[in-house]
Amino acid sequence: MASVLRCANSLKTSLTRGRLCAPTSAALTSWLRYHSSEAKGKTVRIGCASGFWGDTAVSAPQLVHQGNIDYLVFDYLAEITMSLLVAAQQKAPNMGYAPDFVQAAMAPLLKDIKKKGIRVVSNAGGLNPSACVLALQEAAKKSGIDDLKVAMVTGDNLIQKKDEILQSGVRDLDSGREAPQGLISMNAYLGATPVLEALNQGADIVVTGRLVDSAVVLGPLMHEFGWKPSDYDLLAAGSLAGHIVECGAQATGGVFTDWEQVNGWDNMGFPIVECTSDGQFIVTKPPKTGGLVSTATVAEQIVYEIGDPRKYMLPDVTCDFSQVNLNQVAENQVHVSGVKGTPPSDEFKVSGTFADGFRCTAVCNIGGLKAALKGQKNSREYFQKMQ
Repeated sequence: MASVLRCANSLKTSLTRGRLCAPTSAALTSWLRYHSSEAKGKTVRIGCASGFWGDTAVSAPQLVHQGNIDYLVFDYLAEITMSLLVAAQQKAPNMGYAPDFVQAAMAPLLKDIKKKGIRVVSNAGGLNPSACVLALQEAAKKSGIDDLKVAMVTGDNLIQKKDEILQSGVRDLDSGREAPQGLISMNAYLGATPVLEALNQGADIVVTGRLVDSAVVLGPLMHEFGWKPSDYDLLAAGSLAGHIVECGAQATGGVFTDWEQVNGWDNMGFPIVECTSDGQFIVTKPPKTGGLVSTATVAEQIVYEIGDPRKYMLPDVTCDFSQVNLNQVAENQVHVSGVKGTPPSDEFKVSGTFADGFRCTAVCNIGGLKAALKGQKNSREYFQKMQ
Protein backbone atom coordinates (compact mmCIF):
# COMPACT_ATOMS: atom_id res chain seq x y z
CA MET A 1 0.00 0.00 0.00
CA ALA A 2 1.28 3.45 -0.86
CA SER A 3 2.15 5.54 2.18
CA VAL A 4 0.84 9.01 2.94
CA LEU A 5 2.81 11.94 4.33
CA ARG A 6 0.77 14.77 5.83
CA CYS A 7 2.04 18.30 5.42
CA ALA A 8 -0.43 20.74 6.95
CA ASN A 9 -0.10 24.46 6.55
CA SER A 10 -1.49 26.33 9.57
CA LEU A 11 -3.12 29.68 8.83
CA LYS A 12 -3.85 32.35 11.39
CA THR A 13 -7.35 33.76 11.28
CA SER A 14 -5.94 37.12 10.20
CA LEU A 15 -4.51 35.38 7.10
CA THR A 16 -0.94 36.18 8.03
CA ARG A 17 1.99 34.01 7.05
CA GLY A 18 1.44 30.25 7.32
CA ARG A 19 3.48 28.01 9.64
CA LEU A 20 4.48 24.47 8.73
CA CYS A 21 3.45 21.79 11.20
CA ALA A 22 5.15 18.78 9.66
CA PRO A 23 8.58 17.40 10.69
CA THR A 24 11.54 17.53 8.35
CA SER A 25 13.66 14.68 7.00
CA ALA A 26 16.60 14.48 4.61
CA ALA A 27 16.07 15.81 1.11
CA LEU A 28 16.37 13.56 -1.91
CA THR A 29 18.09 14.42 -5.17
CA SER A 30 16.56 13.19 -8.41
CA TRP A 31 18.48 11.92 -11.38
CA LEU A 32 19.37 14.52 -13.97
CA ARG A 33 18.94 13.31 -17.50
CA TYR A 34 19.30 16.26 -19.82
CA HIS A 35 21.34 19.40 -20.39
CA SER A 36 20.56 21.99 -23.06
CA SER A 37 23.20 23.91 -24.94
CA GLU A 38 22.84 26.92 -22.61
CA ALA A 39 22.34 25.40 -19.17
CA LYS A 40 25.46 25.09 -17.01
CA GLY A 41 25.98 22.80 -14.02
CA LYS A 42 23.10 20.99 -12.38
CA THR A 43 19.80 21.42 -14.14
CA VAL A 44 16.26 20.47 -13.19
CA ARG A 45 13.64 19.92 -15.88
CA ILE A 46 9.99 20.43 -14.97
CA GLY A 47 7.14 19.77 -17.38
CA CYS A 48 3.57 21.00 -16.89
CA ALA A 49 0.86 18.68 -18.18
CA SER A 50 -2.27 20.65 -17.32
CA GLY A 51 -3.37 24.27 -17.40
CA PHE A 52 -6.95 23.68 -16.22
CA TRP A 53 -9.34 20.91 -15.18
CA GLY A 54 -10.33 19.27 -18.47
CA ASP A 55 -7.05 19.82 -20.31
CA THR A 56 -5.94 17.12 -22.76
CA ALA A 57 -4.93 13.71 -21.43
CA VAL A 58 -2.13 13.27 -24.00
CA SER A 59 0.15 15.81 -22.31
CA ALA A 60 1.29 13.66 -19.38
CA PRO A 61 2.48 10.70 -21.48
CA GLN A 62 4.12 13.13 -23.90
CA LEU A 63 6.17 14.71 -21.13
CA VAL A 64 6.95 11.42 -19.36
CA HIS A 65 8.09 9.58 -22.49
CA GLN A 66 9.55 12.42 -24.55
CA GLY A 67 10.37 15.22 -22.15
CA ASN A 68 13.36 13.88 -20.16
CA ILE A 69 11.82 15.52 -17.12
CA ASP A 70 12.67 15.33 -13.44
CA TYR A 71 9.28 16.65 -12.27
CA LEU A 72 5.80 16.44 -13.73
CA VAL A 73 3.43 19.13 -12.46
CA PHE A 74 -0.27 19.81 -12.96
CA ASP A 75 -2.35 22.95 -12.44
CA TYR A 76 -6.08 22.23 -12.32
CA LEU A 77 -7.54 25.02 -10.21
CA ALA A 78 -8.87 27.95 -12.15
CA GLU A 79 -11.07 30.10 -9.93
CA ILE A 80 -14.25 28.84 -11.59
CA THR A 81 -13.03 25.30 -10.96
CA MET A 82 -13.50 25.78 -7.23
CA SER A 83 -17.21 26.38 -7.86
CA LEU A 84 -17.42 23.20 -9.92
CA LEU A 85 -15.67 21.22 -7.19
CA VAL A 86 -18.08 22.52 -4.56
CA ALA A 87 -21.00 21.39 -6.70
CA ALA A 88 -19.41 17.97 -7.20
CA GLN A 89 -18.76 17.51 -3.48
CA GLN A 90 -22.31 18.54 -2.61
CA LYS A 91 -23.54 15.69 -4.78
CA ALA A 92 -20.95 13.14 -3.57
CA PRO A 93 -18.92 13.80 -0.38
CA ASN A 94 -16.00 11.72 -1.67
CA MET A 95 -15.56 14.09 -4.62
CA GLY A 96 -14.37 17.69 -4.65
CA TYR A 97 -11.04 16.93 -6.35
CA ALA A 98 -10.02 16.50 -10.01
CA PRO A 99 -10.56 12.79 -10.76
CA ASP A 100 -8.93 13.18 -14.19
CA PHE A 101 -5.59 13.51 -12.40
CA VAL A 102 -5.90 10.02 -10.95
CA GLN A 103 -7.82 8.19 -13.66
CA ALA A 104 -6.48 9.70 -16.89
CA ALA A 105 -3.05 11.07 -15.94
CA MET A 106 -1.57 9.03 -13.10
CA ALA A 107 -3.08 5.54 -13.26
CA PRO A 108 -1.76 4.67 -16.76
CA LEU A 109 1.69 6.16 -16.03
CA LEU A 110 2.46 5.26 -12.42
CA LYS A 111 4.84 2.43 -13.30
CA ASP A 112 6.76 4.53 -15.82
CA ILE A 113 6.89 7.52 -13.48
CA LYS A 114 8.20 5.37 -10.66
CA LYS A 115 10.74 3.64 -12.92
CA LYS A 116 12.08 6.92 -14.30
CA GLY A 117 12.27 8.55 -10.87
CA ILE A 118 9.96 11.39 -11.91
CA ARG A 119 8.32 13.19 -9.01
CA VAL A 120 4.87 14.74 -9.29
CA VAL A 121 3.29 17.87 -7.82
CA SER A 122 -0.38 18.67 -8.43
CA ASN A 123 -3.10 20.87 -6.96
CA ALA A 124 -5.68 18.28 -8.07
CA GLY A 125 -6.73 17.84 -4.45
CA GLY A 126 -8.99 20.86 -4.79
CA LEU A 127 -11.45 20.91 -1.89
CA ASN A 128 -10.84 17.28 -0.93
CA PRO A 129 -7.15 16.33 -1.13
CA SER A 130 -7.62 13.36 1.21
CA ALA A 131 -10.05 11.72 -1.24
CA CYS A 132 -7.60 12.37 -4.06
CA VAL A 133 -4.84 10.66 -2.08
CA LEU A 134 -7.05 7.66 -1.36
CA ALA A 135 -7.81 7.34 -5.07
CA LEU A 136 -4.08 7.50 -5.85
CA GLN A 137 -3.39 4.80 -3.27
CA GLU A 138 -5.96 2.57 -4.94
CA ALA A 139 -4.44 3.24 -8.37
CA ALA A 140 -0.98 2.39 -7.02
CA LYS A 141 -2.30 -0.85 -5.52
CA LYS A 142 -3.84 -1.87 -8.84
CA SER A 143 -0.53 -1.11 -10.56
CA GLY A 144 1.36 -3.31 -8.12
CA ILE A 145 3.29 -0.41 -6.60
CA ASP A 146 3.66 -0.76 -2.83
CA ASP A 147 6.34 1.84 -2.11
CA LEU A 148 4.77 5.01 -3.52
CA LYS A 149 5.00 7.92 -1.07
CA VAL A 150 2.15 10.42 -1.44
CA ALA A 151 2.16 13.70 0.49
CA MET A 152 -0.97 15.73 1.15
CA VAL A 153 -0.87 19.49 1.73
CA THR A 154 -3.80 20.96 3.65
CA GLY A 155 -4.52 24.21 5.46
CA ASP A 156 -5.90 26.31 2.60
CA ASN A 157 -9.56 25.54 3.28
CA LEU A 158 -10.98 28.31 5.48
CA ILE A 159 -14.71 27.66 5.15
CA GLN A 160 -14.99 26.58 8.81
CA LYS A 161 -13.61 30.00 9.82
CA LYS A 162 -15.88 31.91 7.45
CA ASP A 163 -17.85 33.84 10.07
CA GLU A 164 -14.74 34.80 12.03
CA ILE A 165 -12.96 36.00 8.90
CA LEU A 166 -15.93 37.96 7.56
CA GLN A 167 -16.36 39.71 10.92
CA SER A 168 -12.75 40.90 10.67
CA GLY A 169 -13.75 43.20 7.80
CA VAL A 170 -12.26 41.34 4.83
CA ARG A 171 -13.29 42.95 1.53
CA ASP A 172 -13.15 42.10 -2.15
CA LEU A 173 -9.63 42.61 -3.50
CA ASP A 174 -10.71 44.42 -6.67
CA SER A 175 -13.97 46.23 -5.88
CA GLY A 176 -13.58 46.86 -2.16
CA ARG A 177 -17.10 45.56 -1.54
CA GLU A 178 -17.95 43.50 1.51
CA ALA A 179 -17.66 39.75 1.06
CA PRO A 180 -20.98 38.04 0.24
CA GLN A 181 -22.69 36.20 3.08
CA GLY A 182 -23.53 33.12 1.01
CA LEU A 183 -19.97 31.88 0.55
CA ILE A 184 -19.77 28.13 -0.05
CA SER A 185 -15.99 27.89 -0.35
CA MET A 186 -13.04 29.91 0.97
CA ASN A 187 -9.51 28.87 0.10
CA ALA A 188 -6.26 30.69 0.75
CA TYR A 189 -3.63 30.73 -1.97
CA LEU A 190 -0.73 29.02 -0.23
CA GLY A 191 2.86 29.24 -1.40
CA ALA A 192 5.63 26.77 -2.19
CA THR A 193 6.93 26.02 1.31
CA PRO A 194 4.47 23.16 2.06
CA VAL A 195 5.47 21.56 -1.27
CA LEU A 196 9.13 21.99 -0.33
CA GLU A 197 8.48 20.33 3.02
CA ALA A 198 6.69 17.39 1.41
CA LEU A 199 9.54 16.84 -1.05
CA ASN A 200 12.10 17.12 1.76
CA GLN A 201 10.25 14.27 3.47
CA GLY A 202 10.74 12.11 0.39
CA ALA A 203 7.33 12.30 -1.30
CA ASP A 204 7.04 10.83 -4.78
CA ILE A 205 3.74 12.62 -5.40
CA VAL A 206 2.54 15.80 -3.68
CA VAL A 207 -1.21 16.48 -3.74
CA THR A 208 -2.37 19.92 -2.66
CA GLY A 209 -5.48 22.01 -2.45
CA ARG A 210 -5.43 25.70 -3.39
CA LEU A 211 -1.92 27.04 -4.11
CA VAL A 212 -0.73 29.88 -6.26
CA ASP A 213 -0.32 28.12 -9.59
CA SER A 214 3.42 28.78 -9.86
CA ALA A 215 4.11 27.07 -6.51
CA VAL A 216 3.96 23.62 -8.12
CA VAL A 217 7.23 24.58 -9.86
CA LEU A 218 8.84 26.78 -7.21
CA GLY A 219 8.54 24.07 -4.53
CA PRO A 220 10.64 21.52 -6.48
CA LEU A 221 13.25 24.17 -7.33
CA MET A 222 13.61 25.19 -3.69
CA HIS A 223 14.02 21.52 -2.81
CA GLU A 224 16.54 20.71 -5.52
CA PHE A 225 18.73 23.80 -5.18
CA GLY A 226 18.38 24.51 -1.47
CA TRP A 227 16.94 27.98 -2.04
CA LYS A 228 16.03 29.67 1.23
CA PRO A 229 12.82 31.61 1.96
CA SER A 230 14.91 34.80 2.00
CA ASP A 231 16.49 34.22 -1.45
CA TYR A 232 14.00 36.57 -3.02
CA ASP A 233 15.61 36.96 -6.45
CA LEU A 234 15.79 33.17 -6.80
CA LEU A 235 12.24 32.68 -5.54
CA ALA A 236 11.02 35.28 -8.03
CA ALA A 237 12.87 33.48 -10.84
CA GLY A 238 11.38 30.13 -9.83
CA SER A 239 7.95 31.73 -9.61
CA LEU A 240 8.32 33.12 -13.11
CA ALA A 241 9.32 29.67 -14.38
CA GLY A 242 6.15 28.32 -12.80
CA HIS A 243 4.04 31.18 -14.11
CA ILE A 244 5.20 30.55 -17.68
CA VAL A 245 4.28 26.86 -17.67
CA GLU A 246 1.26 26.94 -15.32
CA CYS A 247 -1.23 27.34 -18.16
CA GLY A 248 0.12 24.42 -20.16
CA ALA A 249 0.27 24.93 -23.91
CA GLN A 250 -0.42 28.66 -23.67
CA ALA A 251 3.36 29.07 -23.42
CA THR A 252 3.98 26.90 -26.48
CA GLY A 253 1.75 28.80 -28.89
CA GLY A 254 -1.64 27.46 -27.89
CA VAL A 255 -3.30 30.88 -27.73
CA PHE A 256 -0.58 32.92 -29.43
CA THR A 257 -1.67 36.21 -31.01
CA ASP A 258 0.26 35.38 -34.21
CA TRP A 259 -1.35 31.96 -34.45
CA GLU A 260 -0.49 31.61 -38.14
CA GLN A 261 3.14 31.04 -37.12
CA VAL A 262 2.20 27.98 -35.06
CA ASN A 263 2.07 24.54 -36.67
CA GLY A 264 1.21 21.07 -35.43
CA TRP A 265 -1.79 21.94 -33.30
CA ASP A 266 -2.87 18.30 -33.44
CA ASN A 267 0.29 17.31 -31.55
CA MET A 268 0.83 20.39 -29.40
CA GLY A 269 3.97 20.25 -27.29
CA PHE A 270 3.57 21.01 -23.59
CA PRO A 271 6.00 23.35 -21.83
CA ILE A 272 9.17 22.41 -19.99
CA VAL A 273 11.41 24.69 -17.95
CA GLU A 274 15.01 23.66 -17.52
CA CYS A 275 16.36 25.51 -14.51
CA THR A 276 19.76 26.12 -12.95
CA SER A 277 20.65 27.04 -9.39
CA ASP A 278 21.27 30.73 -10.24
CA GLY A 279 17.61 31.21 -11.21
CA GLN A 280 18.11 31.30 -14.96
CA PHE A 281 16.10 28.87 -17.04
CA ILE A 282 15.19 27.78 -20.54
CA VAL A 283 11.62 27.34 -21.76
CA THR A 284 11.23 24.53 -24.26
CA LYS A 285 9.01 21.56 -25.20
CA PRO A 286 9.51 17.90 -26.12
CA PRO A 287 11.14 17.25 -29.50
CA LYS A 288 9.03 16.38 -32.53
CA THR A 289 5.91 18.01 -31.12
CA GLY A 290 3.82 20.85 -32.50
CA GLY A 291 3.56 24.35 -31.18
CA LEU A 292 6.11 27.13 -30.89
CA VAL A 293 8.42 28.39 -28.15
CA SER A 294 9.66 31.84 -29.07
CA THR A 295 10.42 35.07 -27.24
CA ALA A 296 6.98 36.26 -28.30
CA THR A 297 5.03 33.22 -27.02
CA VAL A 298 6.92 33.35 -23.72
CA ALA A 299 6.49 37.12 -23.39
CA GLU A 300 2.73 36.87 -23.91
CA GLN A 301 2.49 34.29 -21.13
CA ILE A 302 4.64 36.36 -18.76
CA VAL A 303 2.15 39.25 -18.79
CA TYR A 304 -0.88 36.94 -18.46
CA GLU A 305 -2.94 37.57 -15.30
CA ILE A 306 -0.27 39.32 -13.25
CA GLY A 307 -1.46 42.91 -12.85
CA ASP A 308 1.56 45.13 -12.25
CA PRO A 309 4.63 43.30 -13.70
CA ARG A 310 6.84 45.26 -11.29
CA LYS A 311 4.89 44.02 -8.27
CA TYR A 312 3.43 40.56 -8.84
CA MET A 313 2.49 39.54 -5.30
CA LEU A 314 2.80 35.90 -4.28
CA PRO A 315 2.87 34.25 -0.83
CA ASP A 316 6.61 33.55 -1.03
CA VAL A 317 7.91 36.64 -2.81
CA THR A 318 6.93 39.85 -4.57
CA CYS A 319 8.18 39.60 -8.16
CA ASP A 320 9.52 42.25 -10.50
CA PHE A 321 9.34 41.05 -14.11
CA SER A 322 10.01 44.47 -15.64
CA GLN A 323 13.69 43.76 -16.39
CA VAL A 324 13.34 40.19 -17.64
CA ASN A 325 15.57 39.24 -20.57
CA LEU A 326 14.34 36.77 -23.20
CA ASN A 327 16.81 35.28 -25.68
CA GLN A 328 16.10 32.74 -28.42
CA VAL A 329 19.09 30.41 -27.97
CA ALA A 330 17.90 27.64 -30.30
CA GLU A 331 14.78 26.48 -32.07
CA ASN A 332 11.99 26.23 -29.47
CA GLN A 333 14.39 27.24 -26.68
CA VAL A 334 14.09 30.60 -24.92
CA HIS A 335 16.54 31.59 -22.20
CA VAL A 336 15.04 33.67 -19.36
CA SER A 337 16.97 35.81 -16.88
CA GLY A 338 16.85 39.15 -15.05
CA VAL A 339 14.06 38.46 -12.55
CA LYS A 340 14.11 40.37 -9.27
CA GLY A 341 12.30 39.71 -6.01
CA THR A 342 11.49 41.44 -2.74
CA PRO A 343 9.85 40.19 0.49
CA PRO A 344 6.19 39.16 0.31
CA SER A 345 3.36 40.79 2.19
CA ASP A 346 2.13 39.32 5.48
CA GLU A 347 -1.25 38.31 4.06
CA PHE A 348 -2.71 35.59 1.87
CA LYS A 349 -5.15 36.11 -0.96
CA VAL A 350 -8.35 34.08 -0.54
CA SER A 351 -10.62 32.77 -3.28
CA GLY A 352 -14.29 32.57 -2.33
CA THR A 353 -17.23 31.21 -4.29
CA PHE A 354 -20.94 31.70 -3.70
CA ALA A 355 -24.19 30.68 -5.35
CA ASP A 356 -25.91 33.61 -7.07
CA GLY A 357 -28.74 31.93 -8.96
CA PHE A 358 -27.12 31.83 -12.39
CA ARG A 359 -25.77 29.08 -14.59
CA CYS A 360 -22.88 29.59 -16.98
CA THR A 361 -22.55 27.75 -20.27
CA ALA A 362 -19.12 27.85 -21.90
CA VAL A 363 -18.42 27.48 -25.60
CA CYS A 364 -15.25 27.74 -27.66
CA ASN A 365 -15.19 31.26 -29.05
CA ILE A 366 -12.80 32.30 -31.81
CA GLY A 367 -12.35 36.04 -32.18
CA GLY A 368 -9.92 38.65 -33.35
CA LEU A 369 -8.44 39.34 -36.75
CA LYS A 370 -8.85 36.58 -39.33
CA ALA A 371 -11.19 34.72 -36.99
CA ALA A 372 -12.77 32.75 -39.84
CA LEU A 373 -9.38 31.50 -41.03
CA LYS A 374 -8.43 30.59 -37.49
CA GLY A 375 -11.69 28.67 -37.10
CA GLN A 376 -10.99 26.75 -40.29
CA LYS A 377 -7.51 25.84 -39.08
CA ASN A 378 -8.96 24.72 -35.75
CA SER A 379 -11.42 22.41 -37.47
CA ARG A 380 -8.71 20.89 -39.68
CA GLU A 381 -6.48 20.24 -36.67
CA TYR A 382 -9.35 18.67 -34.70
CA PHE A 383 -10.03 16.17 -37.45
CA GLN A 384 -6.31 15.51 -37.89
CA LYS A 385 -5.99 14.75 -34.18
CA MET A 386 -8.87 12.26 -34.32
CA GLN A 387 -7.35 10.26 -37.18
